Amino acid sequence: MAVITGLIAGAGVLVTYRPDLLTPSGVVAEGLAPVEAAPMELVNPFAGSPADDYAEGIGGFVMPEPKAMAGLSKKDVAKGLERTRELLAAAFLDRRTLIDGRPDAFAELLHPDLRKAFLHDLEHDKKYGPGYVLRFAPGTAELATDVIKVHGTATLGTYKEDGMRAVEVKLNHLVVYALRRPRSPGSPIRFVAHSTGSVLLYRESGRLVVWPTDWGTSHAPASCDVHDGFVHPVYDDSPPEKVQPSGPPVDPYALEEEDDGRDCTWTEPT
Repeated sequence: MAVITGLIAGAGVLVTYRPDLLTPSGVVAEGLAPVEAAPMELVNPFAGSPADDYAEGIGGFVMPEPKAMAGLSKKDVAKGLERTRELLAAAFLDRRTLIDGRPDAFAELLHPDLRKAFLHDLEHDKKYGPGYVLRFAPGTAELATDVIKVHGTATLGTYKEDGMRAVEVKLNHLVVYALRRPRSPGSPIRFVAHSTGSVLLYRESGRLVVWPTDWGTSHAPASCDVHDGFVHPVYDDSPPEKVQPSGPPVDPYALEEEDDGRDCTWTEPT
């Protein structure tokens, strides 16, 4: 599964972060100044970006209206959609997954067969790791605010292949974080994850199965240099990368952007 990472650093490249977008605007009257700076958590780190208008947290993972289709009842589809929503939240909102690298909540929601494969990759695939979840490399990031912004779409369709019939839930979401270095008083950066994939809903031996498939995530701004199963955010003062992105810059907030096969891609500012 190709994972696109976007790097924004270096001379002559669009910057990833503008302080004027992270602080209130306006002119301070001559001779007057704030007594003290506002606490970091009171500053809106999403101001000036499309994410400012996104929903917060799991509220952004909006599922379509359930209906009977592909041999499943409306109740089955509703149950499958709720589990899909829980999987997305566990993959992209759970603090233990994001910061501690422990996607236990996600694993517990998986079908036993898929859980076994997921945990195997988690332990043995140190280069890429399981592509279902977002895990920041230990010691590289902390959430600057409890708010995580989410925007995207989920659509219902039917799936038929090799005699198998299922409901297919197609997913396309942007998840935007405010990150900073651990224990750093500096202003946060905005970090965008673009997740796409599908979830198949079907019955097997009388039981409803919810099976994620073809999940992939692009990240910006993230390092192109390191492949250890984690995502390494790039900050304004990060050292230059040895591996440089390729191609023209893409919009990290564009839901219609598709994987073009490049391992590492330039992005516009987050």
